[in-house]
Amino acid sequence: MPRYEYRCRTCGDTFELSRPMAESSAPAGCPAGHTDTVKLLSTVAVGGSASAPAPRVAGGGGGCCGGGCCG
Repeated sequence: MPRYEYRCRTCGDTFELSRPMAESSAPAGCPAGHTDTVKLLSTVAVGGSASAPAPRVAGGGGGCCGGGCCG
């Protein structure tokens, strides 16, 4: 079940809730009992690495002309 992060506008606390995706936009009460909360945007890690080299094109040249100059 996905976890969603929320912030309480009343007390400023940030908290997480596990809930079905279908309920991701439903109101979430603060653990302190406040109801004025907002869902925060979360970054999601996707497989791969930013430092990974670009894949090589078959034939060794690459580019739009198969390795030739497109001048």
